[in-house]
Amino acid sequence: MIPVSSRASTIEYAIRDVVVPATKLESEGHKIIKLNIGDPIAYPGLPTPQHMVEAYREGLAEGNNGYSPSYGLAQLRAAISEDESNKGWNCAPSDVYVCHGVTEALQIIFAATLEEGNKVLAPGPHYPPYMAYPQMYGAQTIEYALKSNDGWSIDFDDIEAKMDDDVRLLVVINPNNPTGNVAGSDEIDRLLSIAKKWPNCMIVADEIYDGLDFSGKHASIASRSNDVPVFALNGVSKVYYAPGWRIGYLAIHDPTNVMVDVRDGIERLLRSRLCASTPAQLGYLAGLEQDRSWMDEYSSRVQKRRQLCLDRIANIEGLEVEAPGGAFYMFVRLDDDYWSNNDKEFVLKLLHEEHVLVVHGSGFSPEKGRGHIRIVYLADEETLNLAFDKIEKFLARHRSAKR
Repeated sequence: MIPVSSRASTIEYAIRDVVVPATKLESEGHKIIKLNIGDPIAYPGLPTPQHMVEAYREGLAEGNNGYSPSYGLAQLRAAISEDESNKGWNCAPSDVYVCHGVTEALQIIFAATLEEGNKVLAPGPHYPPYMAYPQMYGAQTIEYALKSNDGWSIDFDDIEAKMDDDVRLLVVINPNNPTGNVAGSDEIDRLLSIAKKWPNCMIVADEIYDGLDFSGKHASIASRSNDVPVFALNGVSKVYYAPGWRIGYLAIHDPTNVMVDVRDGIERLLRSRLCASTPAQLGYLAGLEQDRSWMDEYSSRVQKRRQLCLDRIANIEGLEVEAPGGAFYMFVRLDDDYWSNNDKEFVLKLLHEEHVLVVHGSGFSPEKGRGHIRIVYLADEETLNLAFDKIEKFLARHRSAKR
């Protein structure tokens, strides 16, 4: 048997791993209610805006199917830089690098900044690639705590205790995936004051959900930094409802000009992988340059579904949730003693018995996510109500069985 590399064999991605048994059930004729993946296109009433689709289609029809510049189309980089500058910092087109989604942007950042023995501080719970990818470069991810009983706010004392000279990247996912917490200006300023003490530390600001802030307190991290270098990450997937296009970007904010070598490394890596999809970049460009009033209607739909979930959870014995301030996830606490220690078993049994698919919290952090499930609340109201009916029935049945 030819061996697999250790870096590949240890990778886990809970969000898609749970799809494997769900697909098997579907092949047997069962209909699955899928509340597991943050793909807005998978749910009714939230299609990619038509003017963006038309721009993509026109790009194809006009023959824009060749390689584009490795750092992204010039007009898209300019539009992104304007959009980022409107968030409160001076972003030039040359600061913007277009990637195959934020996931590739992360891989590029990790490859350009991490060596053997380096550390990445990331929130726990967090989006799984923050744990999986750094190990490929000999680094390790250390989780800092989010306060599960305080709206999943950042535990700054925990960050202070874990910072040292080996920490190269301090990650902030804002709004957070999977908890939906939104960090405001005061929290960001405190985070930056900590990072400032460590000259080799850079901030990774994952702001892919910034247009889905229902708290009104979100602020661009780059806009708050006068001295700490920041990678601002964003893209077309969530706020512009086009995840399958795989277009995202990293924008470098280097207020004290300390990232010259890092920038050179990033550019070398980007050139080596050629470019992001050319016609998809044109679709994103249309989203940035044309009317965005459609976003209000979409946001209203999402918030209505969010409130439905909060109302249902409040009336189901065995579930609790800290109301999310942004994104489109709920990180729901399993209150029953047994399930609080067996969240993955909960997910798999719920799937097999009730055909409802969610994601186990321990898949976002074995320690800090345990005893929770993540629910995507983008489905239509009828589907959400049916899913919660099934979850409530499942909890009651298993509670009775244990008595």
